[in-house]
Amino acid sequence: MLKVDNVTKYYGDFLAVDHLSFEVKPGEIFGLLGINGAGKTTTFRMIMGLLDATEGNVTLDGKKIDYDVTDQIGFLTEERSLLTKLTVKEQCLYYGVLKGMKESEVIKRMDELLNEFGISEYREKKIKELSKGNQQKIQFITAILNEPKLLILDEPFSGLDPFNVELFKQKIIEMASKGSMIIFSSHRMEHVELFCKKLVILLKGKPVIEGYLQDIKEQYRKKNIFIKGDIQKEELEKIKGVVSVEEYGDALEVKIESNDMVSNVFDVVKKKKNITKFVVEEPSLNEIFVAKVGESFEN
Repeated sequence: MLKVDNVTKYYGDFLAVDHLSFEVKPGEIFGLLGINGAGKTTTFRMIMGLLDATEGNVTLDGKKIDYDVTDQIGFLTEERSLLTKLTVKEQCLYYGVLKGMKESEVIKRMDELLNEFGISEYREKKIKELSKGNQQKIQFITAILNEPKLLILDEPFSGLDPFNVELFKQKIIEMASKGSMIIFSSHRMEHVELFCKKLVILLKGKPVIEGYLQDIKEQYRKKNIFIKGDIQKEELEKIKGVVSVEEYGDALEVKIESNDMVSNVFDVVKKKKNITKFVVEEPSLNEIFVAKVGESFEN
């Protein structure tokens, strides 16, 4: 288990991370989120042992993370960290040997992953000759060559088309099913919702939202109703408990204060003819993120 226990980090007088705590168990995919400058990168660096915490502790299976442990960690950075003049094979050998793997192990694992991601033909190609999407595949492959116990993914879908996002998604889920602990960070909240059951959202180094995603959605009382049919936006706006009504394609999206207000809206809609859709949905993580981070800025 990865345990981040009451961790604080100062750079001089600047507080980058403020008493942050969370745990990631084997097989879990955990979301570490926040706007730019929220403290995510500093937290990643403390987890990998690249920075020492000012206060608190980070442990992996009860042990302080040092060079004896880092071979069990994989990290895909948001910025490309590839050596572009190397070939794909040379790049994989470089990273694999750094992680304590034998060259024969690296080659075997590399060939399996290149085949899995449909890029075996690029084995002897230089990194600089690849497209951005294929460079991202190589960066991901180098992060998982050593089948890490802990995998940190910072914006892993950058530069990928929907087909390759699905390939990455399946591999991440597969690794979690085999017991890897995965920390996932992205500005795309819909990607976070694909994977993460637990998460923390940072603002100025301090958690503003934390816990299980389902609990977070239930605690955020505002709900959305999607309605399609012969009803006017103005009629819905007059209903008690309706916060706003927006056109959403050929439907209307009605935001209400809480689940208790659904019946108020339904009582009006059921009197109308040709209603083909009335669906109550939970708020998206993106909606919660914007609302909560906005509230914290205002306070």
